Amino acid sequence: MKKALAAFLAATITAVSFAGCGTTTTASSAAASQPAVSSQAAESTPASGTWKTGLAVITSIAKSTDVKDGKGLAEADSTVVAVAVDQDGKIAKCLIDAVQSKIEFSDAGKVLTPLDTVVKSKQELGTEYGLGKASGIKKEWNEQADAFASYVVGKTADEVKGIAVDSEGKATDKELTASVTIHVGDFIAAVEKAVANAADNGAKADDKLGLGIETSISGSKDAGTEDGLAQAYSYYTVTTTGADGKITSCIIDASQTNVNFSKAGKITSDLKAEQKTKNELGDAYGMKKASKIGKEWNEEAAAFAKYVVGKTLDEVKGIAVDSEGKATDKELTASVTVHVGDFIKVIDKAVSGAK
Repeated sequence: MKKALAAFLAATITAVSFAGCGTTTTASSAAASQPAVSSQAAESTPASGTWKTGLAVITSIAKSTDVKDGKGLAEADSTVVAVAVDQDGKIAKCLIDAVQSKIEFSDAGKVLTPLDTVVKSKQELGTEYGLGKASGIKKEWNEQADAFASYVVGKTADEVKGIAVDSEGKATDKELTASVTIHVGDFIAAVEKAVANAADNGAKADDKLGLGIETSISGSKDAGTEDGLAQAYSYYTVTTTGADGKITSCIIDASQTNVNFSKAGKITSDLKAEQKTKNELGDAYGMKKASKIGKEWNEEAAAFAKYVVGKTLDEVKGIAVDSEGKATDKELTASVTVHVGDFIKVIDKAVSGAK
């Protein structure tokens, strides 16, 4: 009886041992035999945590020219980038746009471009911009910008900064040149700057990212006893929205790009001067002294951006304003006294076009 029991136990232990060895030696091969299942599981699992969001604007007036053949040109070129950055410092989403504001003036110091001209961004222009016909790869500017934006997703700022370019600022990597043939130097600089500016503004992983731009040249003036002014006034916003359509984060900025010209049609501004946004200027913008609540422009813009968090686009569009475009809600007027009409317009663009 004892011998039979011992034999039974020995057989049982041997079977369990073999089963254990079999499980150990075939675990990796079993996993390897089901890569599609594992991959699908990873893809279907939503990202978790929070995202930092950042905005960057790089502007140049270097292409502006004195009057020649009866016309001078004040040109402001702005490259604008919005990013969402994950907890590992990698770019989770990226949007790229640009604005090319052109204001012509005469040799009599008169502004020739109608002041009510609608200035569209290059993304808004789409095929109207006209690069597709001249492109070696038959891609429009917005298509190439989108391709570059997709290319940097998953990369850190240092990796983006390390993208190889030639002496003309064009990418040399074959994977990139297949879809991007335009100069990418400003793209790289703006993406790097946007990531550096990124902060925890309340965005959640998998939120939609939106970028909005609104530009006017209505502040331009003819030359007289003083130099003339060609002014491109742009508002920018980055928004993130959740699945419920509510804004989870918002950044607002603006730039007042001025090019002065004489009555004889000569540009008098320094075309190499650094062009800063109002957020970058901070106290140097100089509104605080005139503000009834003692707040600088960037502080009031930040207060409005905070106010719209948690609201839907319809709620933002429903914010009450007076005939001057100033908010009337007491909660808002305590921290925001500037005109908010353009804030609302640009948020509308960002949320409506969010991806």
